Amino acid sequence: MAATALVVLTTLATEAQARTLVTSLVTERLIACGTLVPGARSIYRWEGEVTEEGEVVVLLKTDVSQWEALCRAVRERHPYQVPELLALPVDRGLEPYLSWLASEVVG
Repeated sequence: MAATALVVLTTLATEAQARTLVTSLVTERLIACGTLVPGARSIYRWEGEVTEEGEVVVLLKTDVSQWEALCRAVRERHPYQVPELLALPVDRGLEPYLSWLASEVVG
């Protein structure tokens, strides 16, 4: 099976926001799994000011075929004006996991 899996990164301000977003994306089969990693600190420039905020990093596991629909869903539901949404292609992975992932989002 050719790997078409993606790991998609996003961040949210709170665990509650992250849990709500991930649950809806799993329910709609846009992702197979979302992992919440609380305790991150982001330092960035926004509107000319350097800002530091606590965030929850979220790792979304999906298939490339779901990318456009996932982008739309995140843009509609994400509380940030400009949400981080970066897709990293999976070059290799454990075949049973990749098969499970595909079956959850592609069918």
